[in-house]
Amino acid sequence: MVQLGSFRGIIRNIQDVDESGCIKQVVIDVDHGVVNFIINSETYVLDQTMLSVGDQMIGFYDLNAPTPAIYPPRYEAVIVMKVSSQENVYVGYFNQQLISADHQLQLNISRTTRITTTNGQHFSKNVANRSLIVVYGAATKSIPAQTTPNRIIVQC
Repeated sequence: MVQLGSFRGIIRNIQDVDESGCIKQVVIDVDHGVVNFIINSETYVLDQTMLSVGDQMIGFYDLNAPTPAIYPPRYEAVIVMKVSSQENVYVGYFNQQLISADHQLQLNISRTTRITTTNGQHFSKNVANRSLIVVYGAATKSIPAQTTPNRIIVQC
């Protein structure tokens, strides 16, 4: 199972990395400075949304992947999404009780929760025991925090 880390911030700059124009470097301002994400053909961009300077985004990267020891840090993005200040995002594995592997979040799915696959198709099976991308608003302060997600994207 891939362990993911993340950074959330405001996009400062987007530039091509090579002559092909297919690989982008996205520079984001975070609380403690700047982080660079490399977005390539393997990066999953939620809803294939176009990123722009000034957007708030969150980028997830593989904690076990090699990372150059440079400043600012540069990570190969696994998942990238544009978010609003009212949205939270969690990416990880959820067990049979819909509790995340790190016991930080528990899902309470409602009729209004939109559940799809990464290619945008409706998902009608049980989401338990799967890796999920969860987009949600408020959560309780309990441990684990509980939330009713707005969206769940199942990583099939």
